[in-house]
Amino acid sequence: QVDRALEKTTGGLGIGLSLVKGLVEMHGGTIEARSEGEGLGSEFIVRLPEELSAVQKVEPPAVDAPVGSFSRRGILVADDNADSVESLRQLLELLGNHVRTANDGLQAVDVAETFQPDVILLDIAMPKLNGYEACRRIRELPWGKNAILVAMTGWGQDEDQRRSQEAGFDLHLVKPVDPGALEKLLSSLKAETS
Repeated sequence: QVDRALEKTTGGLGIGLSLVKGLVEMHGGTIEARSEGEGLGSEFIVRLPEELSAVQKVEPPAVDAPVGSFSRRGILVADDNADSVESLRQLLELLGNHVRTANDGLQAVDVAETFQPDVILLDIAMPKLNGYEACRRIRELPWGKNAILVAMTGWGQDEDQRRSQEAGFDLHLVKPVDPGALEKLLSSLKAETS
């Protein structure tokens, strides 16, 4: 297990590769990673089925779809790691969601108050206001009681999950967030709200 002190100093949490793996597998492909050892670089090979290599016209989701429907679910992603925010934003938009982002806890509360998303993904270790306190503040807002709040953290012990639940989170995801698990989560939320 990696020392928690290293989490914020390594410059990333590996979510980019996790996102690529999930997207490649969703399209029936495979990804292979090779390395000669630490500090010697890495090689990644992505293989996609031939029929997907042809250009296909993809219709964008309807702009007038109601908020709360799966095709236009409003989602806020808050994390101080820019790569993590961007990767999740791209994945969630690819799945047809309307996404806004924030880079610290205070900004997350402000964006949530005006955007009023259906789902909020909050990193726990953010500057200005940690994810626990941001969750508590969002829950105090009239609409915040019905939002789905998801803690995102590198910490996944029982105590960490208990603390997330006590702060008001509905779910606790351990980073790097698995794209397939996130898609499954959103699909289950759609089924619950249909």
